[in-house]
Amino acid sequence: MGMTIAEKILAAHCGRESVRPGEIIMARIDLALANDITAPLAIKTFGEVGTERVFDREKIALVCDHFAPNKDIRSAEQCKTVRDFAGVQGIKYFFDVGTMGIEHALLPEQGIVLPGDLAIGADSHTCTYGALGAFSTGVGSTDLAAAMISGQAWFRVPRTIRFLYRGSRQKWVGGKDLILFTIGKIGVDGANYAAMEFTGEAIDNLSMDGRFTMANMAIEAGAKTGIFPPDRVTEEYVKGRARREYTIYHSDPDAEYAETIEIDVSGIEPVVAYPHLPSNVRPVREAKGVRIDQAVIGSCTNGRIEDLRQAASVLKGRKVSPKVRTLIFPGTQQIYLEAVREGLVEIFVEAGAAFSTPTCGPCLGGHMGILAAGERAVATTNRNFIGRMGHPESEVYLSGPAVAAASAIAGELVHPDDVVGREN
Repeated sequence: MGMTIAEKILAAHCGRESVRPGEIIMARIDLALANDITAPLAIKTFGEVGTERVFDREKIALVCDHFAPNKDIRSAEQCKTVRDFAGVQGIKYFFDVGTMGIEHALLPEQGIVLPGDLAIGADSHTCTYGALGAFSTGVGSTDLAAAMISGQAWFRVPRTIRFLYRGSRQKWVGGKDLILFTIGKIGVDGANYAAMEFTGEAIDNLSMDGRFTMANMAIEAGAKTGIFPPDRVTEEYVKGRARREYTIYHSDPDAEYAETIEIDVSGIEPVVAYPHLPSNVRPVREAKGVRIDQAVIGSCTNGRIEDLRQAASVLKGRKVSPKVRTLIFPGTQQIYLEAVREGLVEIFVEAGAAFSTPTCGPCLGGHMGILAAGERAVATTNRNFIGRMGHPESEVYLSGPAVAAASAIAGELVHPDDVVGREN
């Protein structure tokens, strides 16, 4: 019996010819990641164990991105803890204000995580790197500390659910719409502890930016990881970025899947997820009339250059509603520069939006975009739980960049065509 891509990567990293779902394994890791919220806990555990050195200073990435630039004294102390540890340990991939980006946009961009890797991170959206054909997943800070010491982590081999996307996408429909539609179809526990393998002709025609978005939100379906078989699109992205050798894996023709779910994307319209679950999905046309107070475009889910271009195409020559605070968060400094060079920043500012340095800020209700009681936001982020972006009596609606930009202009949730017209 053959293996899936997820099983092959795990087998290769535990020194076995094969693994099967349900088995418990110890595997060597290629990358251990933490941020300014989760790294201090791991560093504390690391110190309590008494180990003097990390297992490999070139296989650890520390990114200050959640409360950075620091919003208060406590967040400043957290970043200082990470900064000091990175200095003492000589961590090669330490990113601070000025060089940092939102971690899950930054590491692939820098070629730090690659196809075939086994990567763990003390952040649930570490599954983003599955877009490259890597097995990546979130872990707790104590597990991360153990990995920083030993270079290994334990895993229960997940079952794999294959998602087969057929047909051609409609205008404005991107990776965010596909993954929200999928989560709406299977529920927030529909892929519980499974590997979601994304395949099909519609995936073949999806950009890397769209794939990152889909892999990013696999955790919102309860998945252990989301993974894409590498292809020409993957290799074109990795070419010139890779800092080391990598291995490409594909599922065997006779691989055993727990289930195959087929989705015809041609019937999917731009969607929005209502509070307070990512699975509470409906076409945005059914949401018309829902007033909003804030629009957030960016994050590790939709803060890449393709996302900013799409938002700018809607905002160009138009103004956001004076009743809507519109915030744009590029994923990395490089994306920031691209947005400047392409004139996107000018479009955003002239439209009445605020353009920010890269930060996770508002996504987790951290800073730079907190909601008050009774306020609503449309956001290209990944979660809309109660209190996610501020007050527990606020509401967050999830969408793609085009819907968020159009809604910022209209002051309520709308289809992009209602703003820019069908001829565009």
